Amino acid sequence: MQILNGNEVAKQIKLEIKAEVEQLVANGSKKPHLAAILVGNDGASMTYVAAKAKDCEQVGFDSTVLRFDASITEAELLSEVEKINNNPEIDGLIVQLPLPKHINEKKVTETIKWQKDVDGFHPYNVGLMFKGLPCYLPATPFGIIKLLEHYNIETTGKNCVVIGRSDIVGKPMSALMLNKNCTVTICHSKTVVINSFTQKADILIAAVGIPNYVKAEMVKQGAVVIDVGITRVDDSSEKGYKLVGDVDFENVSKVAGYITPVPGGVGPMTRVGLLLNTLLAVKAK
Repeated sequence: MQILNGNEVAKQIKLEIKAEVEQLVANGSKKPHLAAILVGNDGASMTYVAAKAKDCEQVGFDSTVLRFDASITEAELLSEVEKINNNPEIDGLIVQLPLPKHINEKKVTETIKWQKDVDGFHPYNVGLMFKGLPCYLPATPFGIIKLLEHYNIETTGKNCVVIGRSDIVGKPMSALMLNKNCTVTICHSKTVVINSFTQKADILIAAVGIPNYVKAEMVKQGAVVIDVGITRVDDSSEKGYKLVGDVDFENVSKVAGYITPVPGGVGPMTRVGLLLNTLLAVKAK
């Protein structure tokens, strides 16, 4: 069994991005600039946005984090998005999800200018992705593809099962694996006898959001297991919680050929996807 180390792969890709940024600046281009909007005080979101800002610093990007109280109105938030849309100095924008319940996430996503949508959520980018045309790919699926490529994991002709059908991971992940010549099955909460599908998967991607959902008996011997899930579970540690994935790592790792850890697997690669999209946004100009 081999660990798919997202931390190490992300570190290597960030060095490559840094070198490319240095070359762009030397040729007279501006530094890429990524902006993030954070609404409220959700601990996980705050940690994630801080990590993105640190990533930008490491690769030579400029970054801006705009923080707003959870009481901000939808109209006020949309106005802030439009300000960034119209700011030529900012190349990419992410609005950290989830948003407060009184704000329509879909409306916010669709307000972001698609040329600055480095999360890859705008319907225009989604449409281009499904057509196999150049676009900003959703950051998590993009990162997973880069991880598989780094470890030279064969995809052509392989059976890939994606558990989860969200617009952020499940659906786009299935499209990208199709583009990688996999035979793809999407499973979800209404799938009957899910084991009958997962046990045939050469590549199993779990994005269901349920801690330890994927058990060893669900996994084919030697399969590639990608764990997208990350949930805070209370425990007796000093922090008061631990991070748990969708995969029962302890037992599934005894069956799998390759597996991502949580944390340190998909998470760092998601942030790399954002950086790659932001770099692309600058080069597209």
